[in-house]
Amino acid sequence: GRKVRGDGYDKNLQIRYIFAGIVVPLIMGGFFAYGSIAGNARLLGHAGNAMAFFVGWHYVKQGYGMLMVDAVLKRRFFNEQDKKVLLFNGYAVWLFAWLQTNAVITERQFWGLDYYTFAAPSWVTNIAVFAAAASTTATVVMLINRWRKHGGTLPYNGVVAYVVSLYAWILFVRINPLWLLVVPALHSLQYLAVVWRYQTNVERDRSDAATESEFKVLSILGPMYRLRVLGFIIVGGILGILGFWLVPIALSVLVPYNKEVFGSSLFLFIAWIFINV
Repeated sequence: GRKVRGDGYDKNLQIRYIFAGIVVPLIMGGFFAYGSIAGNARLLGHAGNAMAFFVGWHYVKQGYGMLMVDAVLKRRFFNEQDKKVLLFNGYAVWLFAWLQTNAVITERQFWGLDYYTFAAPSWVTNIAVFAAAASTTATVVMLINRWRKHGGTLPYNGVVAYVVSLYAWILFVRINPLWLLVVPALHSLQYLAVVWRYQTNVERDRSDAATESEFKVLSILGPMYRLRVLGFIIVGGILGILGFWLVPIALSVLVPYNKEVFGSSLFLFIAWIFINV
């Protein structure tokens, strides 16, 4: 579309869209195809560890982004130095959490397929611990100084989103198996708040946003923009069910593969990792 052609987009942004939207999916598709055809479960298993790595990175970006959005809305802007502290802390906590799960070689399962962590050198983990602790301390000090400077106020909602994303969802995510299952849902709800607000504003800006629906049965929803937002939510829900469940389950039944090697949920394993990464 326009992002690939670069219509109205910076050249660097265009390249990033092409890489993220075309190149990476092709590489991942080739990786999963090769691993499946070759019957190499151990190779495919590395994708489980990679997913944990990239999902953590995504949580950092989202937590930081939520803080920046709330700061703008409340006119409590962070200067460039403060932003660097927040970003460095996010990356430090994320890398330490990932290295912590790779301190020793262990076997884990994701949708019935084994994947393995690796033994990171202890000195690397020690550096990561120090960096995460130091950056967390620096972040706390920075936020306290800003609180004092601005008369006891902060973009509190954004700060909570940032702290939760880094510590509750990344650093302490494995504190309980049930919490590990709940975190993706909480992440989605946090993301949904932004998407819902953005899409609602988009629909409100359309020329016919305030008109009523032609169908009387839908008039209870009010203006057209509400109907379009509802349609957006429904389509998103359908695509989610198809992508995460129905299509992978159907492929697992219809496409022959070595179930003795990969188990009965190979395509669920592939789909969940592909979508999350």
